[in-house]
Formats: sequence, C-alpha cells, structure tokens
Amino acid sequence: MPHAALERRVNFSTSSLKATPSILAPSRNPPQTAIQSVELPTSRIDDRKVVLGWDTATYSRFHHIWLRDHCRCSQCFHPHTKQRLVNTFEVRAHPPEIKPTHVESKPEGLEVRWPSSQPHTSLYPWSWLRYNSYDPPMARLKPPEKILWGSKILQSPPTVTYEEAMAPDDRGLFKWLSEVDRFGFCFISGVPATPEATEELSRRIGFIRETQYGTFWDFTSDLAKGDTAYTTLALGAHNDTTYFTDPCGLQLFHLLEHTGGTGGATLLVDGFYVASILKELHPDAYELLSTISVPTHAAGEAGALFTPNTRNTPILKHEAGSLVQVRWNNDDRSVLRDLQPDQVEPWYDAIRTWYKLLTSPDSEYWVQLSPGTAVGESLCLILFFMVDNHRVLHGRSAFDGKRRMCGAYIGTDEYRSKLAVLTEKFAADAVSRDTAATATVNGRSVWHPAL
Repeated sequence: MPHAALERRVNFSTSSLKATPSILAPSRNPPQTAIQSVELPTSRIDDRKVVLGWDTATYSRFHHIWLRDHCRCSQCFHPHTKQRLVNTFEVRAHPPEIKPTHVESKPEGLEVRWPSSQPHTSLYPWSWLRYNSYDPPMARLKPPEKILWGSKILQSPPTVTYEEAMAPDDRGLFKWLSEVDRFGFCFISGVPATPEATEELSRRIGFIRETQYGTFWDFTSDLAKGDTAYTTLALGAHNDTTYFTDPCGLQLFHLLEHTGGTGGATLLVDGFYVASILKELHPDAYELLSTISVPTHAAGEAGALFTPNTRNTPILKHEAGSLVQVRWNNDDRSVLRDLQPDQVEPWYDAIRTWYKLLTSPDSEYWVQLSPGTAVGESLCLILFFMVDNHRVLHGRSAFDGKRRMCGAYIGTDEYRSKLAVLTEKFAADAVSRDTAATATVNGRSVWHPAL
C-alpha cells in the first residue's frame, strides 16, 4: 500500500548544516560584488594560517600552503585552459618560505602578498573563500532536490516537447536535463518517428556510448543480440549494464513502430523511492543490500564476456552516506559466492522484500508508448523517453507483433557535464556571478566552484 510519509520531495544531500544567510544563496538578480555597503571581513596572519572573521562569531582559517596553492593569477593558473601552472611540490609548507608578508581585506576579496625574489600577490574573492572554507566548513548551496515518485506520477509525468529540446538557445535542453536530474526520467513528445531524429536528439546531450549492442541501436525482437531485450518476453524492472564497472548513465528509448500485435507496455520504477521505503520499514534489509556486493555478467554473445572490474557492486550504492546508485538486474546476477554463511538467508529475505516493494502497485508506473497516450489531462504523442539508469529501473510487458525500438546510452560524465554547462548558462552559482566581470576567460570564471 502507498506509504504516505514517503510520497514527498526528498533531498538526498548529506549536509546537515543549518542554512544561513550568505552570498551563496541562489539569486536571479544581476551580478553584484560580493560585499556591498557592509563591513569587510577581518583578516590576520598567524603562524600557520590566515584567519578571516566574517562577523564577531564566525571565522574561517586557511593554511598558508593552501592559499598559495590556490592562487588564480595568470602566472599560477592558466585563465584559458583552467589548469594549474604552479608546481605545488616546489612550494614549501613551512615559514619563512610560504608565510605571507601581508594580508589585507579589500572590497573585491582577500589580498595576500607572498615572500619571493619576484614579489607575488594573490587575490581571493570573498564568495570563493566562504564557499571553500574547510576550517570550519560553512553552509553551501544544496544540490537540486530529488523528487521521489511512485505510480501517482502518472497524473503529471515530467515532459518536454521535441521543439523545446531541439531549440538552438538550449533552454529546452536545460529543462529536459533538469527534469531528468530531479525525477530520474523525462518524456519527450512529438519526436519524429525516425532513427535519424532520435540520434540527433541523443547527441544534443553528448557523444553516444558504444557497447556490445553497438553505438546507436535500432532493434526488434529477432534475437540479433544475446539479450532478452531482443525477444517478445516480459522484462521486470531492472537497470541496464549492471555488469559494467561503470554502468551506462542515461538510456534513451524511442518506439518507432508497433504493428500487428498488442502489449509491450513500458514499466518505470523510481529506485530511490523504493529504497526510501525499504530503509524506513526494513532498515536491516536496507543495510544488507547496501553492503553486500552482487556479481553480474553479460555472456549472451560468444565474442563478449563482461563482468565488473570491481567487487564494490551492492544493489544500493552510497557515497558519504547518500544513496547515489541503484544497481539491480535479477536476470544478469551471477553466482553469490562471497556471502558469509550467516548472511545467506538474511540476504535472500532482504532481496525478497526489495522485490516485493519494486513490484508493488504503488511503485510501478506503466505507460503504453503509442500515439494518443494520455498524459495528465491531455493527449500527446509520447513515443520517446529517457531514464537515469543509476536511479530509475525500467521494464516492459510481453507483446506480440512487430515492435521496433531505437535508442542509445550516454555516459553519466557526459550528461553531468552538459547539465553543468547549461546550469552555468541559465542558473549560475553565486561565486561565478560575483567573479564574472573580472575573472571570466573563455566563457568561465577561474573561480568557478568546480575548479
């Protein structure tokens, strides 16, 4: 049954710091300087660190070697390539070689003068220093929230139009990838039913990842490849390429035709939503599925035998306490030989619980990819969709007749890169905005938080 407490928006950020007013807060106002008509932070040098006082109760401390290592002047950091020019290993960590001779708080940032036969001065923007404070860490912008969903997403699934996604100003592309980032999937309506249009749309994101199935694939149920996707059989909810060390990031599907038969409904399940229910109702099972690695393989082709080049392959993968990937494909599971004897039965109980939640009517979102599919209260031509393969599981019902699909894989890094570039363009962070006028070369500030 639906778990009302979990049918909500959930932020998967690990940060537990209370948000405080700061120049890092998001804003759609024109760029402004970091400090305006307010008292500047104080600054002083001690034996090993520079100490900044943001106010009478808030301080940040930066090691001398850290500040010198992060100078972004044109002598130390190439403004065009955004790569370091200073050899960090030739910089000594102890005074007097690396202790500043002078620090000064200026409206545009902290000025630091370094001892050298060639006098050297560094300037660090206040917004950049606050963002990168490590002693202590300070409140930073949280990543966009992940919106967890169950079967009720049927009422209003994330959708963009083909015209939006292909528009040359890239706003529609930003909207499309942002929806995938939040929901883990997105439909696109009105895509011409041709492989050429599908491939062109796919390459709007990045280059296509080639696998044993080819680069851009166009297939029917003819077993041209040794995988059940090339049959008419039903496929339960699963993630693709779990047998890769780095499973494919995005997966794009386009139904080109389905004639002479019925069936073939598409199944989508939000793995993060199911995991959140498992964690709340069955914490011991969640722990087992988060810690025990599950071996997988792809062996249907005589010329290929894939297994991950890592043993860190649990069904629920975490980083810094946050769930970052669901890796589940029961069809591709290999022999479980690394379990401890006392883990065998508990693991099977846990996986049975996981499967029960995956296949719950509350979790399953079924949609028939065909002309006239109902989306909310309107009728749209929905033949194309894309999923985050690290989060959303997909499947289908059995079918008959001729069903022709095409699509592609795109790597997570390519997807995240494109989304980052578009975010930079349409929703820039405060550090980039504050430094855009004085530090932007080749379209990007040298103080960008990602650098």
